[in-house]
Amino acid sequence: MMETAEKTQTHEAPRGASAILYGLTIFVGAFLLFQVEPIIARIILPWFGGASAVWTTCLLFFQVVLLLGYLYAHWIINHFRPQTQTRLHLGLLALGILLLPIVPRDAWKPLGSESPSLHILLLLGATVGMPYFLLSATSPLLQAWYAQGRDGAQPYRLFALSNAGSMLALLTYPAGVEPYFSTRHQAMGWSLAFAGFAVLCATLALRPRGPAKPREFAPSTPRPSVSLQVLWVSLAACGSTLLLAITNQLSQNVAAIPFLWILPLSLYLLSFILCFEGRGWYRRDLFVRLMAVALGGMAYALSSYYTGMALAVQIPLFSVGLFLCCMVCHGELARLKPAPEHLTSFYLMIALGGAVGGIFVAGIAPHVFRGFFELDVAMVGCALLVLVVLRRDSSSTFHRARWRPAWLIMVLLNVLLAGFLVVQIRRNVTGSTLMARNFYGSLRVIDEDTADPDEATRQLMNGTITHGKEFLSPDRRMEPTTYYGPNSGAGLALRMKARHGPLHAGVIGLGAGTLAAYGQPGDRYTFYDINPLVIELARTQFYYLKGSQAQIEIVPGDARLSLERQPRQDFDVLAVDAFSGDAIPIHLLTREAFVLYFRHLKPGGVLAVHVSNRYLDLKPVVQRVAQSLGKLAYAVDNSEDEDKDIFKARWVLVCDRQEFFDAPEIKAAIKPLPLRANFPLWTDDYSSLWRILK
Repeated sequence: MMETAEKTQTHEAPRGASAILYGLTIFVGAFLLFQVEPIIARIILPWFGGASAVWTTCLLFFQVVLLLGYLYAHWIINHFRPQTQTRLHLGLLALGILLLPIVPRDAWKPLGSESPSLHILLLLGATVGMPYFLLSATSPLLQAWYAQGRDGAQPYRLFALSNAGSMLALLTYPAGVEPYFSTRHQAMGWSLAFAGFAVLCATLALRPRGPAKPREFAPSTPRPSVSLQVLWVSLAACGSTLLLAITNQLSQNVAAIPFLWILPLSLYLLSFILCFEGRGWYRRDLFVRLMAVALGGMAYALSSYYTGMALAVQIPLFSVGLFLCCMVCHGELARLKPAPEHLTSFYLMIALGGAVGGIFVAGIAPHVFRGFFELDVAMVGCALLVLVVLRRDSSSTFHRARWRPAWLIMVLLNVLLAGFLVVQIRRNVTGSTLMARNFYGSLRVIDEDTADPDEATRQLMNGTITHGKEFLSPDRRMEPTTYYGPNSGAGLALRMKARHGPLHAGVIGLGAGTLAAYGQPGDRYTFYDINPLVIELARTQFYYLKGSQAQIEIVPGDARLSLERQPRQDFDVLAVDAFSGDAIPIHLLTREAFVLYFRHLKPGGVLAVHVSNRYLDLKPVVQRVAQSLGKLAYAVDNSEDEDKDIFKARWVLVCDRQEFFDAPEIKAAIKPLPLRANFPLWTDDYSSLWRILK
C-alpha cells in the first residue's frame, strides 16, 4: 500500500480554464468555511461568559459538520450519476441561501439553566449548520468531480489549495476584519459572500464532466485495508486533539479571543498545506526528532515547577510544539494517501479523525477528567502513534533498527514522557481536597497548614489562580483574605458605603464568597456567577456565605445577561471580579457593559473593578471607558499581609462623585490613573489585548 501511494504522487498542477475554475471555487469555499468560525464564535462568546470552552465547543461542531460534509461527498460520488449529483447539490445550495443571514437571534441567548455545550451546538446548527455543511463538502466533492473526466488526474494538490484558503481566512480575520467591522456587519458580509459562492459552485456543477457513471472507474489499486483506514483516523485524531488541547492551554489563562484561537488553527492548517502541497516539505527523520524535543519541552512547561510561565515563552513553546507534532501526523497521512479513486474515503477518514479529536476534548474530557489533562493524554498518544507508524513501515530505518539501541531509546523516551506526565497529574489530584471540572473550567479545593489550627486555610483554585481563601479556625473564618482585604479597593468601597446605613452590594464573580464577610445586619449582597460548580463549592466548602450577617442572593448565569433582564437594582457598590484564572471576559469590560453597570448603581454608587493580572495591564481599559462616560476613576493598590493571607491586589474604583474620593480614608489610598495617548476605547465590537500586554 505504501508503494502504491508513492506511485500516485505527482508534482504537476492541474492546468487549463477548467482547472482554474475548480481551484477558485475550492479556494473560495475553504476561505468562507474558516472565516465563519471566528465570526460566529465572536458573536456568541459573551452569551456564555467569555469562557474559553466556547471556542472548543464551536470547533467540535465545525469538525462534526465537516465529517458530515465529507460523508455527503463520499455518498453522492459513489452512489449517483453526475446528473443526479448536480440536481441534489443545486437543491441544497438553494436551501443554504434561503437560510441566510447567519445572525443568531436574541432568543438563543441562554437563561443560565441550560447545558452550555448542548445549547451552543443547537445554536450553531440552527444558524450556520446548512451553509457550513455545504462548504465542508466542497473540497472533496469538487476534487472528485475534477478527477472524473481526466485520466491520470491527481487532485491532491487541490487539497493543499483548500487549506491555503482556510489559512488565509484565519489570518485576515484578526488583522483585516475584526478591528474594522461590527460582528453583525461581519455576519451579514459573510452571508452575501456565501450567496456569491453558491452561484459559483452552481456554475461549476452545471458544466459537463467525465463519464456518465463515475462509479464505473476501473480501480487501479485495491480498496484500502481496514487497518490503514484506522491509521488515517488515528493520525487525524491525534492532530485534532492536540489542536484543541493546546488552544485551551493558551486561552484559559489569558482571554478567549480570536488571536489565541486562530494562531494554533493556522499552524494546524499550515502543516496540512506543507504536507499535501507535493514538494516534499515533510522529512520524516528530521521532524520526528524535532517532535521528540517539542514533546519534552511541553511536558516540562505543564509541570508545577513552571507555574506562571511568561506569555513570551508559553505561546511560542506550545505553538511550535503543535506545529511539529502536526507536521509528523499530517506528513504520515500524506505518505499513506491512496490513489484518487479512493480520495473521498481518505478525506472521510481524515474528517472522522478530526471529529473524534473534537469529541474527546470538548465532549468527553470535561466529564471524565477532573482537570485539564487532555493535553497530557494527547502528547503521550502522539508519541505512541508515531512508534506504531514507524514500526508498520517496512521501508523505515527505524523499522530495521527496532531491536537496536536507537529503537530502544525511542521506546524508553516514550515511557519517560508518559511516566513524567502521570506523576504530574497524580500530584495535582492527590494534593487537592476536592477537584472538579465542568464547561467553565477546573476547580480545586486545597487545605493547607492543617497541622496548626490557627493557621489552617482552605482555598479555591481555578487553574493556577486563587479565587478565595478562608481560615478554618472558627475564630478567623470570617476574615476577608486574598484580594479582598479591608484595604483593597473592594474592601474600602464596601466599608465606606456601609457607614451611611444598610447597603445593597452587587458582586460579579462569586469565588469562595469572600466579600460576603463585609455584610452587616440589614445589608443585601447579590452575587452573579455563570459557573454552577463555583456556586456549589462556595455553598458547601466555604463558610463566608453561611456566616455572613447580610441577606445573600445568588443569581446564576452570565452577569451581563442577568443584569440586562433585571429591573434597576440601585447598588451602592458593584464589584466586578469575574475572571477565570488570568483569563478575562472581555464583554464585562466594554463601554456597553459599564453603561449597564451604572444603570444599576445609585447616584454616587461605586463601581469596583479588579484588575490584578499577571499578563495584562487592565487599568487603561477601565480608565478609558470611565473617561468616555464622564466618570472619575482611581487605582487602589494594597500591600501584602502574609499573617492574614492578604495578597497584593490592584482595583480601580469608578464613581461620578468627587466627594467619595475626597473622604480621608479613600483619598489616602487612591492613585491617579495616567492617561495613555490614543488608547482605543473597548466596545462590544472592538477590543485589543496587544496594547495591554505586560
